[in-house]
Amino acid sequence: CVLRRGGTVACWGANGMGQLGDGTTLARLVLTEVLGLGQVARIAAGDHHTCALLSDGTMRCWGINTSGQLGDGSSVTRLRPAVVAGLTNATALAAGATHTCAVIGSGAVRCWGANEVGQLGDGTLQRRTSPQRLPDLSAIAELSLGGEHSCARNRQGALWCWGANARGLPPTRPWALA
Repeated sequence: CVLRRGGTVACWGANGMGQLGDGTTLARLVLTEVLGLGQVARIAAGDHHTCALLSDGTMRCWGINTSGQLGDGSSVTRLRPAVVAGLTNATALAAGATHTCAVIGSGAVRCWGANEVGQLGDGTLQRRTSPQRLPDLSAIAELSLGGEHSCARNRQGALWCWGANARGLPPTRPWALA
């Protein structure tokens, strides 16, 4: 997917899980407009889901939702953009394979979706279908999500990561990198 000048989004490619947001599961060889978004400021794509941060600070996500990665309070796959439940004043977003996170204006972080290895950072291994606040983080400026891990950088440049860790048990809460 691409964010076009003027704040619209267009997608192309595989679409078996509705990740293009055009209301179908048909693959597209050319850019296809995602309708019903409004003015978009940023986008992020996971394995089979896509999210948009709108200029009003709300978010919309679409595609596969079996792990709750769309954040709409359900696990129903959506072929068109769905509102992320209870999320306002977002300033940044990132999508992992089956989870999604956002930074809220104050620098707080909220995450949702798959959590089998602690990639949500909420101290549990429970899947979440709506945004959950990470109590251990503040003043976050940037997020980056991988397949089963998440990282955040604060405004002072400190970095925290959580989730899958091939060298040991996964931390379920953010831990600072030296």
